[in-house]
Amino acid sequence: MKLSDFDFDLPDDLIATRPASPRSSARLLVAEGGTLHDGRVTDLVNWLQPGDRLVLNDTRVIPARLSGQRHRDSAQGPVSAKIEATLLEPRADGSWAALLKPLKKIREGEEIVFSEDLSATLEAIEDGQGQLRFNLSGTDFDAALAEAGAMPLPPYIAAKRAADEQDKTDYQTVWARNSGAVAAPTASLHFDEPLLAALQARGVEISYVTLHVGAGTFLPVKVEDVTTHRMHAEWGKVGAEAAADIAATKAAGGRVIPVGTTALRLIESAAKDGQIHPWEGDTDIFIYPGFEFQVADALMTNFHLPKSTLLMLVSALMGQEEIRRIYEHAVSSGYRFFSYGDASLLIPAKADTP
Repeated sequence: MKLSDFDFDLPDDLIATRPASPRSSARLLVAEGGTLHDGRVTDLVNWLQPGDRLVLNDTRVIPARLSGQRHRDSAQGPVSAKIEATLLEPRADGSWAALLKPLKKIREGEEIVFSEDLSATLEAIEDGQGQLRFNLSGTDFDAALAEAGAMPLPPYIAAKRAADEQDKTDYQTVWARNSGAVAAPTASLHFDEPLLAALQARGVEISYVTLHVGAGTFLPVKVEDVTTHRMHAEWGKVGAEAAADIAATKAAGGRVIPVGTTALRLIESAAKDGQIHPWEGDTDIFIYPGFEFQVADALMTNFHLPKSTLLMLVSALMGQEEIRRIYEHAVSSGYRFFSYGDASLLIPAKADTP
């Protein structure tokens, strides 16, 4: 299984830099039973059945991009340098792992000032990452970060424009509540309150799980033999109530449909023995063709990068040839790609409704 098997040509103008407004007006490509249907996200109420269960990731994206200054006394007098920091994940001791640019401009023990309220000391440098100790913690830290930080837009959007205040709303799900992600579960960005209400009126059940999406989700696959790729680890939790409800849906013959690859990876991590259980910890599950799904019957997801692990995941669900056909249709039909792009509802043959 070669990396080149997951490549395709994507015109640059199909990469979305802003989401659809309203959220649920985004286009939706439904793939079911070998047929493709073009519609809108609002059409989910027609495709989902009473007794189906959506699994939603309730992680909250933190404004993880920070711009600050470090100050130092030198033989020539006081000097300062601009330092850009992207927070990656909190550590057990209360510090934060972060990418610092330029890393060579700062030394261990120095302070970076991000705002009047927020600063951090560089405690260590390991594996090209800095370990930052902030001057604040808890809700004080959250408030100062919200004021000083910018949303960590994916590289393919950040290359086209800088993050702005609108992204603090756009790059967050309407149900986000557990802070810790540095990337959004982007398929969930298509949902708004009217759509959620319509789905619940339809009899669609909803469960929430938490997976804190890390910056590693954007790391490219660098090995030609994809089976040797090592995934980044991300912290997640499937609570007892969610696990029981998902199991009950399966037992009753309903479909379990995660919204986003993050929710899918998490529930499959919690069901490695064939039955979903409450689960908490770091998962580095890598799903590629040949994977046997234990829980997910279908998937709602955006359109993914060529040669990415997410493209491999949807290929595992639908089959490589079918995904190639789906993506060819999406490109030729002008669907918008990646985090702020359009959505697909992928229903493999085994999950077809009788």
